[in-house]
Amino acid sequence: MAKGKSVFFCKECGYESSKWLGQCPGCRAWDSFVEEPYAGKKSSASAHSRGIGLHGMEQEPKTLGQVILKEEERIPTFIGELDRVLGGGIVPGSLVLVGGDPGIGKSTLLLQMCRELVQGRHRVLYISGEESLRQIKMRAARLGFVEEGLLLFSETNLDIIEEAIRKVQPEVVIIDSIQTIYREDISSAPGSVSQVRETTAALLHIAKSASVTIFIVGHVTKEGMVAGPRVLEHMVDTVLYFEGDGGMSYRILRAVKNRFGSTNEIGVFEMHGSGLVEVKNPSEYMLKGKPENESGSVVSCSMEGTRPLLFEVQALVCRTNFNIPRRTTAGTDFNRVNLLMAVLEKRLGMSFSECDAYVNVAGGMKVNEPSLDLAIIMALISSYRNRAVDDRLLVFGEVGLTGEIRAVPMAELRVSEAAKMGYTACLLPKSNAEKLPKGIGNEIRIFGVGNIKEVLTFC
Repeated sequence: MAKGKSVFFCKECGYESSKWLGQCPGCRAWDSFVEEPYAGKKSSASAHSRGIGLHGMEQEPKTLGQVILKEEERIPTFIGELDRVLGGGIVPGSLVLVGGDPGIGKSTLLLQMCRELVQGRHRVLYISGEESLRQIKMRAARLGFVEEGLLLFSETNLDIIEEAIRKVQPEVVIIDSIQTIYREDISSAPGSVSQVRETTAALLHIAKSASVTIFIVGHVTKEGMVAGPRVLEHMVDTVLYFEGDGGMSYRILRAVKNRFGSTNEIGVFEMHGSGLVEVKNPSEYMLKGKPENESGSVVSCSMEGTRPLLFEVQALVCRTNFNIPRRTTAGTDFNRVNLLMAVLEKRLGMSFSECDAYVNVAGGMKVNEPSLDLAIIMALISSYRNRAVDDRLLVFGEVGLTGEIRAVPMAELRVSEAAKMGYTACLLPKSNAEKLPKGIGNEIRIFGVGNIKEVLTFC
């Protein structure tokens, strides 16, 4: 028998090559090529023969003035944190990719969304390629799902799935997960680069032509990226990542890409035995258990979209027993902490060469915003001098290499959140303090600083 043809695909970007390459010419990734059977060329009419076509209508180019704008009609999920991340609700005809670690709560969140949509008299089809209908029923019962209107379907063949969507005509479809769906005309195994790419393209065609919203669940790799080619993220309209520390009960839903809203918004949930519960006040939740009158503990604020989020920054500086001192960070950039420690040594004369230094953003948060610099500086100074920072003081600001404290955006929102949470004082860049509304000083004391030498009086 003649040997079948095969091609090589890059797992990261989907680049196609006739031979194996050590480095991908497209995304420059190393050792990312996998061999798969050659699928052959698809006919141009295959899209119409597979599923829902465009009713034979021919598209013609239009001028910008001929394009009519109308307000987007969004379907609310009645889950406030999810609506926030989506940009206000579900956009009909959109394709949404939901990724996250196994067991993080992707299927739980989507099933809870189905419950709310069914209660709102929306037609929803839940397609599972990993679980049987009995398993879905058991999970729904655990979540208190008693509605009878949800349509369930356990199938992995894309042709049968398309036929079911055409017959049922739902408003929202859940595909759990994309790695289990396959097309018969592609000889590679389900979950391969070819299968994931082609099935996603077919689902995109269904979503746009039939104006049905499709949520697809994607597994992630050990690096935290959705398994399959990176081109998958470019094909969909919205990419949501579900994040969370395995030892913590909270979960963060973050939009990495969103054609219909902001990519800076996050949704915060807490995992309970009965499912995911929205966290209405994330700042209060993140500051639970904060020690009082302890050195090395500082409260800061970062902006997640339009939402200010308060959290605790901890530092521990102690004498080292090794020739090379240890530097460890959790929740923030390691190199940035080393840079800030160099600034303290140069500008304030503090010697960290004989000390181990550990910096942690408490609660498992991951923050890389420059406004965290001043809080890290104060936490390091506080631990080094063994002097506690005022528990009712909020700190934020960017620190430069010369020791100057630079302005950060949306300072007024950060100060207002601090006042709402009961903080009595706020330490921030002088340039930000000068531009704050005059009335805001009645609620909270404002201290503007221009150099790190000025913060020594606070720690």
